[in-house]
Amino acid sequence: MTMSTATTGRRLLHVHAHPDDESSKGAATTALYRSQGAAVWVATCTGGERGDILNPKMDTVENLRRLPELRREEMAAAARILGIEQVWLGYHDSGMGPEVAADSFAAQDVDVAAGPLVKVIREFRPQVVTTYDENGGYPHPDHIMAHKVSMAAVAAAADPDAWPQHGEPWRVAKVYYDITLHRGRYAALDQAMHEAGLESPYSDWLDGWTETDADRARITTRIQCADFFAVRNEALKAHATQIDPDGRWFAVPLAIQQQAHPTEDYQLVLSRVPVTLPEDDLFAGVAFPEPELPQDWIYHGFPAA
Repeated sequence: MTMSTATTGRRLLHVHAHPDDESSKGAATTALYRSQGAAVWVATCTGGERGDILNPKMDTVENLRRLPELRREEMAAAARILGIEQVWLGYHDSGMGPEVAADSFAAQDVDVAAGPLVKVIREFRPQVVTTYDENGGYPHPDHIMAHKVSMAAVAAAADPDAWPQHGEPWRVAKVYYDITLHRGRYAALDQAMHEAGLESPYSDWLDGWTETDADRARITTRIQCADFFAVRNEALKAHATQIDPDGRWFAVPLAIQQQAHPTEDYQLVLSRVPVTLPEDDLFAGVAFPEPELPQDWIYHGFPAA
């Protein structure tokens, strides 16, 4: 692995379950920080081997046969667009079926499965890590497992007695959950589409989707990155087996997206540096040059970590 060219000393690690997650969740944030000289790595837990082909134009017998290879090719193309380094953790997709295969990511022991991610963290030494919340953002078994492995790896990476073969300990300064899938975002896009006299792709989706004050309170950090939505879209389209360019993801014109909801949103859940909420920067409070960080977290977000 080689580190992305960086000019600021800032290092951001995203942990994702499958190839395409890095483009559908937080990609504009990634592009923003890359434009500012930060190094960004993506750790992809699985190869997406048990996924389906979701783009009708790509749904052929040959593509289905080659799906594992195609998903790696698509991931490489998206990584080039985003300007990131991407690392495979080497686990098998669990699928969405009622049973989880014994060789799948979700069936592994969490503490053991954290090992490859500990190695990535100690090699890259990110100040900031993003992952999914305890429900996986949505309840896919690989997303839930990615959450568990991320939290276990962040803790183990700081422990000199854990995984000594994976390098010197490293203390991550801040951990965030990606909050892409929240009702407020889609309600804003839906309203803007109606105001523009256009048919919204989200009206049916919003029916019955309730959001509590506690749900809304989870968003601590909003990153203004609308200028990079176009980059995000190109990265999404690189995952051609998974993303239909004529589908829901692209039904809202770019200008409406940029005006109606110009941020990507996160929940700060752990920090070893002082924080003031709300934030507009994932690196808020991180000092350069980097001081020795405390062993214990000084901030525990909601819900308690």
